[in-house]
Amino acid sequence: MNEEKKRAPRNRTITLTDEDKSLLSSRLVHAEGISASDENTFINRTINADLLTALPELPDAFADLIIIDPPYNLSRNFNGLHFNARSEEAYDEYLASWFPQVCKKLKATGSLYICGDWKCTSSLQRAVQKELTILNRITWQREKGRGAKSNWKNGMEDIWFAVKNPDDYYFNLEAVKIRRRVIAPYKQDGKPKDWEETKNGNFRDTCPSNFWDDISVPFWSMPENTDHPTQKPEKLYAKLILASSRPGDVIFDPFLGSGTASVAAKKLGRRWCGIELNKEYALLAEKRLTLADSDTTIQGYADGVFWERNTANTTARL
Repeated sequence: MNEEKKRAPRNRTITLTDEDKSLLSSRLVHAEGISASDENTFINRTINADLLTALPELPDAFADLIIIDPPYNLSRNFNGLHFNARSEEAYDEYLASWFPQVCKKLKATGSLYICGDWKCTSSLQRAVQKELTILNRITWQREKGRGAKSNWKNGMEDIWFAVKNPDDYYFNLEAVKIRRRVIAPYKQDGKPKDWEETKNGNFRDTCPSNFWDDISVPFWSMPENTDHPTQKPEKLYAKLILASSRPGDVIFDPFLGSGTASVAAKKLGRRWCGIELNKEYALLAEKRLTLADSDTTIQGYADGVFWERNTANTTARL
């Protein structure tokens, strides 16, 4: 990570100082420090280790919800750790090397979400359906980037939703409703029908579908932004966490990156466990967790509902 990068005065990107690195390093757990019989060694902790080294040290069936954002089948530089694009068959083999082991960490009543793009989503589907029951595929609008000159801009990503037992899993629809502005309000007997009128506008709380167009990808002016190249938004993960876990449940992310899953879990009253190989990213996760002690806000989520992207009155109360 280039600490010498010049940033605009209004840039709010979270970075690490030498003092941060010194103070936060002691909070990281390494594979040899995990004890399956002592949850204090892995719950509410960031594990700085190779996934395949750390997984055997963790107890089976400890996680209520698993959220996975693995390297997509693209060539990427993750702060000096390179992941290279490969054939579809080789990517399938890569997933098979760790995904079944991750599934063992999920409780019998647990849920799992795994992220991908158009290029790797078929591989993800094949991997998931060998271990779990797929219930849905979420597609979310990833509105970022300048586009492509000789192809359509890639503005969508997928999240596969799966469970261990399709007859026994938790899902809270009420917790993930979206507050949308009503453009053409309809009244019955002079009263609003299925919407509410406020001084800040007319709004309706609607049930979410599997297409999400209300997500903003973190950028330089957002306080959650880091230099991680594929950082997921807190709002995106907040939806998954609120829908598929209860307060106090354990959220596990085996590819933690800069910590979005852990931070969203903490802000929403859940416990967490994350594994991240890169120390810089693991330290960024710890810094974000520290910041969450005094700031539990999630951009685009207020008053128990999710707001449409770019809605001005995000603090308005009905």
